[in-house]
Amino acid sequence: MEEQTGKLVVEKVGGKSTVTRCFSKYPLKFIIPTKVAPSTIDVVWIYSLTYGGGIVSGDCISCEFIVGDGSTAVLTTQASTKVYKSIASKCSHQIFEAKVGSDALLVVIPDPVTCFSTARYCQKQVFRVLSNSSLVIVDWITSGRHESGERWDFNLYKSTNNIFLEGNQPLFLDTILLEGGNGANLAERMSNYQVFAMVILLGAKTEHIQKQVQENVKRLMSEQLYVPSTHLYRGGRGNTNRSSAKPCLVASCSVFGPKGIGLVVRIAATTTESVYKFLQQQLAGLEPLLGVSPYYRM
Repeated sequence: MEEQTGKLVVEKVGGKSTVTRCFSKYPLKFIIPTKVAPSTIDVVWIYSLTYGGGIVSGDCISCEFIVGDGSTAVLTTQASTKVYKSIASKCSHQIFEAKVGSDALLVVIPDPVTCFSTARYCQKQVFRVLSNSSLVIVDWITSGRHESGERWDFNLYKSTNNIFLEGNQPLFLDTILLEGGNGANLAERMSNYQVFAMVILLGAKTEHIQKQVQENVKRLMSEQLYVPSTHLYRGGRGNTNRSSAKPCLVASCSVFGPKGIGLVVRIAATTTESVYKFLQQQLAGLEPLLGVSPYYRM
């Protein structure tokens, strides 16, 4: 790893998940509130934020996170992660490495990344789990500052999520790369979609949610993609305006890993609000484990 700007350890102390080590330095800061979840729920909520409200050109944030055996931890944010304009073509980097212990649960549910015009940003997240660990990851990006007229106007966005089992055995390897500039028109290629998201559910503690999400996505897409014949034909002629039937949100599911222990959900949407709503609905089953439903504040 690069020089660490943050490290956080959650362990069982007196039968409760507890932060036993917390270190951060500029530009990273952790906030650990005590009243997010009811005291009867064994979970620690951690908010990650950056000074100045975003990631500045050339910043390098490197963080290590350890969730001990039997512990439950949630890592989230207070607002979208803003990546400011690149200066002299400098790229901002964020590296996150996490270890999840036996019968432990780590839930990473940030708000989306929003890259400003000309921004260059790379993030890499590496998760090391055991066969009985559980993990939830949400990783998503918006097209930019719509109020400033920016849509897919950044120069580089790269996000890598890798999950390894014991012995450094690869379980899930994924990278999304979006490049603009040099004549490339990202906005044109993205059509009218303004948000891309990925949700990963892994392990026994998410099994019931995985099944429900698969059913929900199948039903949702059946409804979204079904176009009645009256919409396809007008006066006996086919309607060639295909964009009018384009759904505002599309989603797909794929299982991965031995015996299908993991599920990845990919989402594309025309608005950020529709993705927040989707995440609220699909992850609501985590409330008994986390004390509150993910993205509840929205």
